[in-house]
Amino acid sequence: MERELLLLGLLREQGMHGYQLLEFIDTQMSSCIDLKKPTAYFILEKMAANGWISFEQGQEGNRPPRRVYHITPDGEAMFQRLLRENLSSYPTVQFASDIGLAFADSLPRDEVSQLLLQRRSEVERQLAAVTAAPPHHGGAQLIIEHQVHFLKAELNWLDQVSNGR
Repeated sequence: MERELLLLGLLREQGMHGYQLLEFIDTQMSSCIDLKKPTAYFILEKMAANGWISFEQGQEGNRPPRRVYHITPDGEAMFQRLLRENLSSYPTVQFASDIGLAFADSLPRDEVSQLLLQRRSEVERQLAAVTAAPPHHGGAQLIIEHQVHFLKAELNWLDQVSNGR
């Protein structure tokens, strides 16, 4: 339900059409959620059917008509419920890259060390990108700080593994 929480939270700020929502998510929230266009529109339709959002059809100039979505009182109540659930829970984290670790013994140790060094370089690149972001306000800054903490922990782990091999 984190996708619904995200969409409802954004619509609390202002009414938006789908393209605006997706552009904001792609530019500002891609580090914490992967939401593809068809999935977003499916969720918007589902939320409209549930009465959490409403929409009005609008058209600007010669552009195709588009829906501008707004949160409803039921949507606000659902947002509050989802927010509380999200903040109070911690789902099991799964790292797809850990699958390779399960079979690392299938490669020579030197090669595994080299591959993990490549991974470390990628983590450093991601950390540099996150830390280069301008300071944000409120919850957006918490997301950045959480990412920085996680990436530093990953670097620490990679260093421990490299020194132990």
